[in-house]
Order: sequence, then structure tokens, then C-alpha cells
Amino acid sequence: MNELHAQRIANELALTPGQVEAVLRLLQEGATVPFIARYRKEATGTLDEVQVTAVRDRAARLEELGKRREAVLKSLTERELLTDELKAGIQAAETLAELEDVYLPFRPKRRTRGTAARERGLEPLAILLFEQDPSTDPEAAARACVDQEKGVESEEDALAGARDIVAEWVNENSAARERMRKLFAAEGVFQVKVVPGMEEKGAKYRDYFDIEEPVASAPSHRVLAMRRGAREGILDLRVTPPEDKALALLEALFVKGEGPASEQVRDAVHDGYRRLLSHAMETEIRVETKKSADEHAIRVFAGNLRELLLSPPLGRKRVLAVDPGIRTGCKAVCLDRQGELLATETVFLVGSGAGKARAAEVVQSLCREHRVEAVAVGNGTGGRETEAFIRGLDLPGNIPVILVNESGASIYSASDVARKEFPDLDLTYRGAVSIGRRLMDPLAELVKIDPKSIGVGQYQHDVNQTALKRSLDDVVVSCVNAVGVEVNTASEQLLSYVSGLGPQLASNILSYRGEKGPFHSRRQLKEVSRLGPKAFEQAAGFLRIGEAQNPLDGSAVHPESYGVVEAMALDLDCSVRDLMEREDLRRKIRLTDYVTETVGLPTLNDILEELAKPGRDPRERLEAVSFREGIQKIGDLTPGMTLPGVVTNVTAFGAFVDVGVHQDGLVHVSQLADRFVKDPAEVVSLNQRVTVRVLDVDLARNRISLSMRSGGKRQKPLETSAAANKGSTLPKKAYARQKTGEKRPGAFNNPFADVLGNDD
Repeated sequence: MNELHAQRIANELALTPGQVEAVLRLLQEGATVPFIARYRKEATGTLDEVQVTAVRDRAARLEELGKRREAVLKSLTERELLTDELKAGIQAAETLAELEDVYLPFRPKRRTRGTAARERGLEPLAILLFEQDPSTDPEAAARACVDQEKGVESEEDALAGARDIVAEWVNENSAARERMRKLFAAEGVFQVKVVPGMEEKGAKYRDYFDIEEPVASAPSHRVLAMRRGAREGILDLRVTPPEDKALALLEALFVKGEGPASEQVRDAVHDGYRRLLSHAMETEIRVETKKSADEHAIRVFAGNLRELLLSPPLGRKRVLAVDPGIRTGCKAVCLDRQGELLATETVFLVGSGAGKARAAEVVQSLCREHRVEAVAVGNGTGGRETEAFIRGLDLPGNIPVILVNESGASIYSASDVARKEFPDLDLTYRGAVSIGRRLMDPLAELVKIDPKSIGVGQYQHDVNQTALKRSLDDVVVSCVNAVGVEVNTASEQLLSYVSGLGPQLASNILSYRGEKGPFHSRRQLKEVSRLGPKAFEQAAGFLRIGEAQNPLDGSAVHPESYGVVEAMALDLDCSVRDLMEREDLRRKIRLTDYVTETVGLPTLNDILEELAKPGRDPRERLEAVSFREGIQKIGDLTPGMTLPGVVTNVTAFGAFVDVGVHQDGLVHVSQLADRFVKDPAEVVSLNQRVTVRVLDVDLARNRISLSMRSGGKRQKPLETSAAANKGSTLPKKAYARQKTGEKRPGAFNNPFADVLGNDD
């Protein structure tokens, strides 16, 4: 990556070139984003993970542009088409779109009407017309081109061929394409209609059956919904700006005067736009709006995933975990404080009184025998009933009963990971184990599941899957390394996300642990097969050994900084452990005394903070949600009810909230607060405890509409002017229904709830 690229990235991200160069150098050397952000603050000027990731990703895009530039230059050189002027234009292109515009006239292409006209010798006529000399007589010039042997049958045939050539010039002109690109972006409109005969099959898309929506303001979730409907053959989707403006823009570029030749050029410009350029620009704007929608949806998913992975853990407790079931019974398992399986049982909570008595006896016996400290109940079908049943038992020691989000547990139970962990255990019990472990440590358990199966995304199957995986992997890596990993208890999956490790080294660590027993020091990691100096440097600070002789091995202090801490202890005539346990000693430390060429105040401040709380888990404390008693199914809800709930998903159009009825309700963005909310993430986050009011219940479609606005607060009257729709996320017709109060058949009274929701 050259200095010009570093300067460009620095300008774009408001950083210094030195910071960018340092990040790129460290990445080139094999450093990971978490390692750079945590342990190389002096080199980067204290850039955080977000900034380091932004530098990495922008550099990757510039590298992609560079590779394409080289490919274009090579192609032109091999075909002996490269001139100094063309080379300068290619080198000056700052985006892929600009580069492709410069290359377009020279790119090998299939046979076109323009190439056919050239083969018939009509290019000189096209050049003559394009000059637009007022004295030019197009018909006379065309008459000289009539040649039946070449397939030019008449004057009109010659003029038509010449216009085809001019139309291609218009389509391939880089200035025209750039101006048209801006017009499509600024004034383009998504035009959507239902494909005739697909009205019934595509009922879930009925909000999109006849709408127009500006490209510039279309929300990401609606763009993805429209595209999905078109892909499924339900919707016909077009993107176009006002044609009169597009033609006027092109005429201003190419038509000179009002003579006969200019009229020919004007006809060619119109044909070039309608037949070639409009379709090319529509394809581009579809790609760009899809890319933008993908980026937004991926950001939403990544934000939700981060909140979920960093959910408060219960910690190491003995847990009874129950996967609710009605017909086949509840699968119950007991886990020890390390999450190891101790016992399994199946209990039935429906049916005869004798059956319930037997279930109560089994649950109480399991709690006593295994000294259970908490009960985890999956929140799926039968979860509320199971929770209520267990809460009603006389359990020893006032054991807490906690509902756990079980999304993805069934995916885990049938996975290779689960089969490897429990080869002889029925998969229904594996799901219960996952629920229990998820309560103990959500992060450690959720890393075993594909993030797309957890159900906190928005149109995740429609977005670019490569970009989605890269973003989600970044989130998992960030969360794992932010929390730290206990090397003696971590699973292979958890270890694989530690900076510098990966699946193979994670497997090697487990093999070493199985053969030699638990690690007693970080130094032992160097004995693991293939874990070399570079991997040790990257990983060591994020791995914890809680029972190590050196207390720093259980902290986030990197081994490369142990000498600094030992020097501090020596200067205070105490041990390292004393320094970690006594605040009065730490207050005596003057950090400036320990600044060196490689260790500055940022690192020293981090060390001092870590000494105060070694190995501190950054996650919050667990607070169990308590749903309203007597409300267990959607039929129990009525408009006006006020209920406690927990946010289960945040999307671009609102938040889904679990109120304990096995069906999440939607709080549309317009109902999140008494003020205008642009981004739901400003107001709510995953797992947040909230109080909601029921607006509407649609039993037929199994939908719940909720509000977090003040119940007694008078809402402002809806505007009826055109200006009132500025910034609205509703299509024109839906907005019109909002203004008039019209209710679409089968819709909620809340007009905003009438959007295509989460796809899982």
C-alpha cells in the first residue's frame, strides 16, 4: 500500500497518515484488529477497533481497485490500444465506476447494432452527423452510403445505422454516465407493481403491490423487501428518474443547434438513453442501492449480535436446564459449574394430576441431588407454562428460575459440534444443555452456532453473504477478545476466535490440555504444537489462566509488559500480587517513570486499570425478566394492556419485544419514543428490559403491535401536506392511508406496523 493510498485513507477517515501507515504495517505483519487496538496503542495513536477495522476495510477496497486497474492496463496493452492519454485517465480514476467508464469504449463486447453499422462502413456518416454542421444535409450524405452489397439498402437504412453508432457513443461517454449516475441517485424512483396473477401467492408483499418510492430516501429494509419480492416473481421492480430530465441532460451534452444533423443526433441521444444508457444506469443503481441496503442491514445485525454475545452471564453455577415440550415432554438436564452434563430426565407437565406430581417430584429430586443453584427454562413453546410450574414448586434454597432465549439451540443440537461433544446423547437433550450453558455464559455457548441462526438479523439471507460473514466474524472476534478466555475451560470453538489462534491451534491447545492436564502458566502455551512466537504474541494477552502461580497470567496484562509491572512492584518494595490487591500501593505509582520508547502512557494506564480489576469481565450483571402473570399466549392480549418485556431484535424499522406469549411484538420506530427517532438503536438495544403498551393484536396473522410511547401523551395530529411526508419511511400509498386513517384489509390499526417484518 503506497503513501498516496495511506494519505487518501487518512483524509477519508480523519486520521493522520502515520496512524494509517502503522495500522497497515501491523496488519501486513499478521497482527489482528483486537491485538492492534489493545496492545499497540502507541504505534497507532490509540485507535480503537472500529477505526482499525475501517482502515483495514478501506485498504482492501483500494487494493481491489488497484488490481482491476492493473487488469485493465494489461488488457489494453496486449491489444495495443493503450495511449498516454488513456493511461492517464485510468490512473486518475478513484472509484471502480470511474475506471469502468474510462475502459468501457475499449472493453471487448458482444456484437451490437453499432458494430454492425461500422462493419457496413457507416462510421464516417456518424462522425459527420455528430459534428452537427448546420450546412450538412443528412439525406444527401446518407445517399452516398447506400451500398446493397454491404447491406445498406436505403438512405434511411444508412441514417439508422449512423444513429446506432452515435447512440453507443452517448452510452459510452464517461461524462454522460457520471451525470446520469448522479441523476438516478438523486431523482430516481423505485416503481413497483404486482405481477398479474400473483396477488394471492404474494399476499405478504401487498404493501408493495403499487408503489413509488424515491431512491434517495428508501429505507434499507424496504429496498431488500422489494428486491426479494422481485426475485420471487411476485413484484415487477423498475428504477428510473424522470425521463424528460434525463433526456434534457443528455441533449445539453451532445446536441448542438437545431439543424438537420442535430435532429439526427437528438434522435440518437433519445435512442441511446432508452435502449442502452437507462438500462446500464438502472443496473448500476440497483447494485448501489443493494450494496447500501446490505451495509445497513449488516450493521444492524452486527450491532444486535454484539449485544447478544455480551449478554450478562450467570457465571459458574450448578444449573438445571429445561427445554420445554408439550407432546414429547420437557427435556431436563443438570450441569455442573463447568457446564459438564450430570443427569438427564424427561418430565410431562400436561395431562393428569398424577403426571404433574411425578414431574414435580423429579424436578425437586434433581435440584436436591445436584445442589442446583439456578433453573434455566427455554422460552419456546410451553416455556411460560414450564416456568410457572417450576416457580410453583417448593425448591430448596429459593433457586431462581430464569427464562432463556433458546434461538438457535435446535441448530446446535443437530450440529457437528454437538455430536462431537455428546456423541451418545439424544439431540433433544443437547438442546437443553445449550440452554443451560447459554445462561451460564452466553458468549461461550453462542460461538458454537452460526450467527445467522440466532435470529437477531434483518433480511440476513438477502444481503451479500461474504460481507455478512466478514462483519459477523469481526463481531465475534471482538467480543471474545474483549471478555477474554479461560484457557483451561474454553471450548475449541471459543478458543478459535482468540486473536492469533484459529481452529487448528485451538484444537492443538485442547489436545495439549487433554494430554498434559490444565495449563499452569502462559509460558506453557509455547509448548503447544505449531503455536509459534507470533501466535503467542497475538493470543497471550487474551487468554486467562485463573489458577496460575503468576497472578498476571489471569489478567489482560500482556506478557511483554510483565517486566514493567515487576519494576513497579520492585520500586514499591512489594510483590506483584500485593500491587494487585492494594489500592494504596497503586496510588503511589508514577506512570511517567516507566515510559520507554515502546511503552507509553496509553499502555501504562491500561496496565494500572487491569491491576485494579485483573481479568474483569466487562459484561453487566444478569437481571432476569419477569413477565406478567396470567399472560401466556397471544389470545391473552388486549389493546391497552401495559406489559413488561425484553427486546429480542432491533431492525431498521423498529424493535421486536418478547412479552411472554411465544410471539414477539413489533414496536415500530414511530412508537419507540415520544420524540422523532431516526435510528431505533438510539433508543433500544438487544436484551433491554422495557415496558410496552399493546396497540393491536392480529390473531389471523399472529402479529402484535406495541408502543413505548407515553400512554397518556397526546400525539400530534398527522400532517396532510406533501411536506409532511419528507423523511417518511412509508411508500406514498401507505402514507396516504396514514393521513386518511384508512385501514388496509387485515392490517393493524397502527399504520406503521404494516411493513414486511423479520424474515426468520
